[in-house]
Amino acid sequence: MKVLTTLAVALLIGTAATPTVMAHENPFLKPYATQFEIPPYSEILNSDFIPAIKAGIEEQDRNIDAIVKNRAVPDFDNTILPLENINPILERVVSVYFHYDNALNTPEFAKLADEAIPLINEASNRINLNEPLFQRIKQVYDRRNEMGLTPVQIRLVEKYYRQFAEQGAALPEDKKKELIRINDELSKLFIEYNKNLLGATNAFYIQAGEDEVAGLPESSLAMARDEAKERGLDGYVFTLHAPSRLPVLGSADNRELRRKMYEGYTSLAQSGEFNNIPVIEKIVALRAEKAKIMGFDNFAQMMTSRVMAKTPQAAEELLLKVFKPATQRVAEEVADMQAVVDAEGGNFKIAPWDYYYYADKVKKQKYDFDEAEVRPYFTLDNVLTGLFGAAERLYGIKLVELPDAPKYMDEVTVYEVQDANTGEHISVFMTDYFPRASKRQGAWMEELQTAGLYGDGTMKRPIVYNVGNFTRPAGDTPAMLTIDEVETTFHEFGHALQGMLTRAPYKSLAGTHVDRDFVEMPSQMNEHFAFSPELMKTYAKHYKTGEVIPDSLIAKLNNSSKFNQGFVTTELAGAALLDLAWGQHDGNNVDVMGFEKQVAERIGMPEEITYRYRSPYFKHIFGDDGYASGYYTYLWSQVLEADAWEQFEEKGIFDPENALRHKTIILEPGDTEDAMVLFERFRGHKPDASALLRLRGFE
Repeated sequence: MKVLTTLAVALLIGTAATPTVMAHENPFLKPYATQFEIPPYSEILNSDFIPAIKAGIEEQDRNIDAIVKNRAVPDFDNTILPLENINPILERVVSVYFHYDNALNTPEFAKLADEAIPLINEASNRINLNEPLFQRIKQVYDRRNEMGLTPVQIRLVEKYYRQFAEQGAALPEDKKKELIRINDELSKLFIEYNKNLLGATNAFYIQAGEDEVAGLPESSLAMARDEAKERGLDGYVFTLHAPSRLPVLGSADNRELRRKMYEGYTSLAQSGEFNNIPVIEKIVALRAEKAKIMGFDNFAQMMTSRVMAKTPQAAEELLLKVFKPATQRVAEEVADMQAVVDAEGGNFKIAPWDYYYYADKVKKQKYDFDEAEVRPYFTLDNVLTGLFGAAERLYGIKLVELPDAPKYMDEVTVYEVQDANTGEHISVFMTDYFPRASKRQGAWMEELQTAGLYGDGTMKRPIVYNVGNFTRPAGDTPAMLTIDEVETTFHEFGHALQGMLTRAPYKSLAGTHVDRDFVEMPSQMNEHFAFSPELMKTYAKHYKTGEVIPDSLIAKLNNSSKFNQGFVTTELAGAALLDLAWGQHDGNNVDVMGFEKQVAERIGMPEEITYRYRSPYFKHIFGDDGYASGYYTYLWSQVLEADAWEQFEEKGIFDPENALRHKTIILEPGDTEDAMVLFERFRGHKPDASALLRLRGFE
């Protein structure tokens, strides 16, 4: 058990005529006194972060020292368990810091990064590169099968040993110093990259007049009018945020407006004040240098060695199995779109900024389906009803709103997740779904508190959140989600389910702390329920009339679900292949845009499609190391998910026995067992890549 450090509360006592004033107490320096230990957001000041990070490092140093100086023979209880709770203060402050960094990065908060990130990186190095600490871990690792440990405890020991070795703990002292230098430089470059990306995104806008916006849905126009008013401009203003950008690309009749939006997005952060090109050049060079220090030929080799793929070649082989049939389908999709252009007398060849627009026209022709027909049934409230209802039917949980819980913005909603039968507390879940200037693009899941055994001997349950950038309400119209936004809502909640339902006993093994190639499986699996007719009949109701979505519209939606899969798959696989190529770059003479072009030519990227993310805004791989040389794992996880989904279809998607097996075998274990073992236990065989081809309609 650890003793938590607290900061004495100072009282500012004035004269007899002055009332006593209590000084602000840094909330990160002791366990939160709130219900379920939710961060007390109203008490957190920007000025609290740096002092708390420094105090956390001091606490961590004391705890490391206690482990290293312990004269007892290293074992699980005196070495591994203390590591699980080595820095309680840092855990609290860093979880909120990175949450704000992504979701509430105001100009005032952003100023902290130059000091905060190097300190956080330093704290990591103080653990990962501590030779005496590593030697104690190694002694436990070497004797792990002789100490009477449980299989889960052995797995935790092996994970610590592997992670320390992967971070350079076994390196000689001179190479450790080089590694520290590189990690420090990379951390600063990640800050710069993310600042540039946020700045470039917020700086770009298109002002349009009434004669330029034909074809756009009223919800998009209302949002654009509101944006113009906020900026003090006339007409309509469109931005690069997805709820603004995608309707322009998909619905605007004005081809020039579509071109401006497409080129604005695909040239994002490539020049001017927010240019990420020089940043990428340095990141690629440093990663190549880091890989060499760690004993690998290149960065991709180092990163893939840690997960299921094992080599970049194996990952690339998987991608190409899907990429090639996808590009063949793209040729068919483009031919269909070109036929529409020709029939309308367009007299031009399909360009990238035409893809969404003419794909939608083809979709209407082939399936008599227009997405605008279904959006009135997909208000955010309706979608959440379906989302939470599916979770209750499948996994026996219910979400109860906590209106008085702490939150960092009014539009955040907080829920308690309970066992639907017993009322047992399972987790806290938070949502933050609408775009703003201080929030990065995209959608994600993360934790403010991980489940598992804590230093005070208690088993704590997680605090999980989902963040998105979905279409806002406009005027009297509620937030009506696009099909893609509905899918994203279910996707991120799939991650949340793995984080919330975990029963792993140790924090480092709990929830989503699994191999990167496995972490996307539960999220992508959960997407399938969104548009199942059985579930849609319970939640998809017209926001004006309350009418349940008609069977004919459900049929159109699902019949068209395999439409445009060539584009979707090519865009994703192309980005993953670009990521792997960057990871194999030697770091010399980096030409960012030239390299992108070379990779596109080598893999045969269709000229009508670019990568899902181009390098200057490929935050997954250049905003940090999270998915670097690992973006392919989305597609690998889709193989797992497609195969597993076939079992749900065979047995009935809400079959109680199958849902329980999915909960106990896939969602609850975390990293207590090897991911492949868990998958094979659930499915009964190794993953079948052809399942993904069947799901996408390529077979």
